[in-house]
Amino acid sequence: MKTPSGLQALIDDGVIDEVLRPLKSGKEASVYVVRSGGEVRCAKVYKDMAQRSFQQRVQYQEGRKVRGSRQARAIGKASKFGRKQQEEAWKNTEVDALYQLRAAGVRVPEPHGYFQGVLVMELVTDADGFSAPRLGEVELAPEQARDFHRVLVQQVLLMLCCGLIHGDLSAYNVLVGPDGPVLIDFPQVVNAHGNNAARSMLLRDVNNLTAHLGRHAPELLDTWYGEEMWALFEAGELHPQTQLTGHFTANESAIDLDGVRHAINDAREEALIRQQGREAAAEDGY
Repeated sequence: MKTPSGLQALIDDGVIDEVLRPLKSGKEASVYVVRSGGEVRCAKVYKDMAQRSFQQRVQYQEGRKVRGSRQARAIGKASKFGRKQQEEAWKNTEVDALYQLRAAGVRVPEPHGYFQGVLVMELVTDADGFSAPRLGEVELAPEQARDFHRVLVQQVLLMLCCGLIHGDLSAYNVLVGPDGPVLIDFPQVVNAHGNNAARSMLLRDVNNLTAHLGRHAPELLDTWYGEEMWALFEAGELHPQTQLTGHFTANESAIDLDGVRHAINDAREEALIRQQGREAAAEDGY
């Protein structure tokens, strides 16, 4: 295939040998299957975003550290240089997160370097060597859904122990490899310590997974792993070896427990409706 302009420099520099095929394209980036050093990998080419997109990222970026005081001041002033620095910081966040999470044992693709706006990383494949499907594209038996839920909740826990929250976790940014689920797409990763919306984003991530997998194993819908996890995190008692139960009892004198449960159930139902809508559109050929 014709080499995309964003990858030509990497070919010229010998970072990749050839581009085999496109894998997927979204608002943030385009991903290609490439050959690099005799290995088949993928290359994520980040797209430059218009300023309107920065406004949508404010909630995610709260609490992030910026490298260098000059860059921080420029970003705060929203100057042209500041917007460029903010764009670079957004891209670097995923790269940094992948290296940190991989070192912590989280199931994420192995990164192989960041070159001129391109992230080269492991290509997650299925048992036959083809690009792994997304969790939202796979039919699961109840026992498999329970096992995937257990594994994914553990990944969220390990991330939180690193002080990070995915922030946009759903069945469509989890790949299903031969050894189980793998988390992908981290440019919006949230600082759990410095972001005022961290708790709600963590609960949303866990609820999205529970709503999807609960379609196959309905008893999962009556678990409260996100709430349990956050309570332990706030208390300084969450560790990688923590054994979660899925049970949670809120302080009813300080919290409207019924309101919390209704809000969580509404989020799960909303996720289920979106999933059903995607399936209906797929069946209609859209």
